[in-house]
Amino acid sequence: MKKPTPNPPENQSNLETDPTSPYTSINSKKLHEAAERALDHYLCPGAHIMGSVNEPAPMYLANPAYNTESLLANACESLGSASEMLNNFAAALDPAHRKTALGIAQILMLSELAVNQALDHVELKG
Repeated sequence: MKKPTPNPPENQSNLETDPTSPYTSINSKKLHEAAERALDHYLCPGAHIMGSVNEPAPMYLANPAYNTESLLANACESLGSASEMLNNFAAALDPAHRKTALGIAQILMLSELAVNQALDHVELKG
């Protein structure tokens, strides 16, 4: 037995009545275009190069222009911070794991001292 199917309204196109179409209105067209741009941005990162507001400091890039003193001073500060964080973290650990964390903190402290001593030997180029 055949069922009669109703004809679609004459004034609307198939895209406007299709519930799966992303083009049901002008706003959804804009949303669909924005979604396509977002997918292109994340799936093809080299295609759209956009400037970032939060650009990293040039020191953390492979920049040969930075002098040895600046690099050593930054390394010394980073090692000191890491050592302090690890000491604070070790205080919260159980005794079995605390010794391991304190051993790592001691290695960081010795590295900080070595970098600090190297920083003392750096001669500034005027």
